[in-house]
Amino acid sequence: MTDSPESGASHVDHAERTIRARILSGEYPPGVRLRERELSEALGFSRIPVREALTRLTGEGLVVISPRRGASVRNLSLRDVAELFDLRLSLEVFAARRAAEACAAGRGGDRLRELMEAAEDATGRGDIHEIPAANTALHAEIVAMTGNRLLQDALQPSLGLVQWLFTLTGGLDPRVQCTEHQDICAAIYAGKPDLADALAYAHIERGRGPSLATLAEVLPAE
Repeated sequence: MTDSPESGASHVDHAERTIRARILSGEYPPGVRLRERELSEALGFSRIPVREALTRLTGEGLVVISPRRGASVRNLSLRDVAELFDLRLSLEVFAARRAAEACAAGRGGDRLRELMEAAEDATGRGDIHEIPAANTALHAEIVAMTGNRLLQDALQPSLGLVQWLFTLTGGLDPRVQCTEHQDICAAIYAGKPDLADALAYAHIERGRGPSLATLAEVLPAE
């Protein structure tokens, strides 16, 4: 199997979406090996785009690559989840403040409105697959609005884990999350940094206990 430059790029995107979806759905469980040859045969194109897709997913924190085992789905633990909440408190609360400051200065907000509408639509339809993706995109856009490239680089390796977390805790009421997102976004649109900061902190910290309690039934402690 060979790939032209054009088809190669689309094949990488397709492979990335497919493998990510199968990890998030549990079809590829934590620790399972992701063999390039098997993935290539299943997807119907060469191993080159599969290899690139796995590299991208490594950058999102969903896949790990080791010299001896090759690629495998990351083993997720309760400790990982707790540390992810700590990281989000550090990065996303700061980002909400900076995003509100950007809006106060007349910069940005349109893309965030679009993503909030998409999240509202997914929540209204009860789409269990689309809600985590929409919410992850919303959180990522708030960080992007800061214009701080180092902050975006710091969050990027955790975006896949954030979406995985949202997927695994799908039993929690998504309508509550949506309402909290609406409040955060409203504070950002209004250019109120202190309020956006406080609401973002409360939103993340409020989700910590229920998320850990839910995942304690399915994830190891370490």
